[in-house]
Formats: sequence, structure tokens, C-alpha cells
Amino acid sequence: MATLSAPSRQQPITVAVIDKNPLVVRGLDQMLREDGRFELVMSAPNGDDFLSEYAARGVAAPIDIAVTGWVMPKGDGRSLLRRIGEMANPPKVVVYTGELSDTTLRAAVREGATALVHKSEPPERLLQAIATAAAGGRDFPAAVRRQPPVEDLTKRERELLASLAGGATNNQLAEELGVSVNTIKFHLRNLFEKLDVKNRAQAVAIFLSD
Repeated sequence: MATLSAPSRQQPITVAVIDKNPLVVRGLDQMLREDGRFELVMSAPNGDDFLSEYAARGVAAPIDIAVTGWVMPKGDGRSLLRRIGEMANPPKVVVYTGELSDTTLRAAVREGATALVHKSEPPERLLQAIATAAAGGRDFPAAVRRQPPVEDLTKRERELLASLAGGATNNQLAEELGVSVNTIKFHLRNLFEKLDVKNRAQAVAIFLSD
């Protein structure tokens, strides 16, 4: 795991915490204050509230680091990262989550997160990740569960993927499963998202290489 130390600076690293659990927010506030390098300047229970409050601060009061959960109401960490990426002066994002899987890790990296820390890790790991992000570095787990992406799928999704590999069309899949074509399209969208692919050819390639 490659990490960098935080740069020497007079002003504290400003931090926002986005988490649905108020106990997590209070705990992080205390931890950040006790460290001395950081200052919690904003907290929000979900991405929508964070973005609204951040916009209200204006460009003169940017925040260095946003520490966000992954599973939240009003949009998950993935959607929040996408929206932060569209901002003119976005904070760097550290994902702090109890949802640790290859799927989550790939999505966080792809959508522009700077670091990811699991909530079961010691508090010092989160402080290290925040400092690393503020210094311009990246901090992700050195070893995450390395099971094949197909193992993250439900039984129905694996059956769907096997049928795709056999060359079945959407109409054939709908007839085989006794559902509508629109339902098949819905399942395929979820399947492609889980596998982090854009089309059935890429999904089949993962299936055949598994």
C-alpha cells in the first residue's frame, strides 16, 4: 500500500462527513478534533444534503476532504462520487464503509475516490487515509477479497449470464424465464453494473474466463 504523509500546513485539513448514522458522525468529529490536523466543518446524513450544504458555502469556502459512507439513503456512494466529480472545485473523497467487496472497490476507484477504508479497521487507518488524500496520494486496501466477479452475482444473475454465453437473445431469455423483455433488460443492466462492463460481450468474456 503506497501512502504519503500530509504536507506541512498551518491551517487544518477541512473535512466533511457524509454518513446516515449520527453515532458515526459524532465519533469521527471527536477523533478528528483530538488529532489536531483536521477540522470537521460539515456533516450530512446523505449525498443530497451534503451537495446542497456544500453549494451554499460557496467557492470561497471549499472543503479539502469528504469522508462518505457507501450505503446511504437518497443515493449511494457511487452516485455521490459521480456528482462530486461534476463539481468545479470538488473535495477529494475518502470512502468509509462496512461494505467491502471487489465490486465496491472497483466502483469507488472508477468513480474517482481517493481512498477506501473499512469501518472494521483501526481509527488510525482512516486518519492516515485522510492525510494521504490531502497530500495528493491514494490509499486503497492492499488486499481485498479476490473472488471472481461472478461470485458477487445472485443465482438468477448467474443463470442469466450462462444463457448469454450460450447466445440467447433478450426474447429467448424472457420466454425461458417467463418474464417480459423489459424485465430482462432490467436484470441485464444490474448484471452489467455488478460486473463493471458495458455490454453482453464483455459480460460473457468474464463468464468464460472465470
